[in-house]
Amino acid sequence: MNMTFSEQDLDRIRTAVAAAEKSTSGEIVPFLVDRSDPYSVAMWRGAVLAGTVTLAIVLLFLQLYEGWGYAWLHTPWGPSLVTLVGAIAGYATVAFVPALRRVLAGEDLMTRSVHNRAMRAFVEEEVFKTRDRTGILIFLSLLEHRIEVIGDEGINRAVQPEDWTGIVETIRNGIKSGRLVDGLVEAIEKCGHLLEHHGVEIRPDDTDELSNTLRIGSDE
Repeated sequence: MNMTFSEQDLDRIRTAVAAAEKSTSGEIVPFLVDRSDPYSVAMWRGAVLAGTVTLAIVLLFLQLYEGWGYAWLHTPWGPSLVTLVGAIAGYATVAFVPALRRVLAGEDLMTRSVHNRAMRAFVEEEVFKTRDRTGILIFLSLLEHRIEVIGDEGINRAVQPEDWTGIVETIRNGIKSGRLVDGLVEAIEKCGHLLEHHGVEIRPDDTDELSNTLRIGSDE
């Protein structure tokens, strides 16, 4: 799932972050990746599965077919060649069909991959580098349909993990309806209200410590 953002989209996100941070010391960092991992294992699983099914079909055909055609299938290399073609087709299909890649990657692998990528983004974007440790990463990984919100120490003292549920659902609903930017903007607004409600108050000398822009990362 590849996403492109117009300048207007990016400006809306920047404006939403800036507005949310006016009433709280929280520093909101939105981060998006197309996927958190290439999931090569899913492609190889697809290749093995397709190759095995292809070979089974060929062997069944040879058992049932009583004609004199397809002599090449009776050679040592015939079934092997057909199996190889099936495996290549399976690999390519999984590579280009996200739903199949999700199924063959499995929930556990995707959960670990998304969390690890989110933590990497937290470090790379220096979300921890604020005066009161009040950085917040809103991480979206599109292929896996996963969203994580990771707060730094100053945030986690005030906000419990379950408090982010509404933020996550707002983004997810936006994506489901084809309005990712709208969902993200609304979630950022809610994030600001949530932080204010939980007492993550802004200081008189507060400064904008982290960029308000949407970060777009890679799976490399």
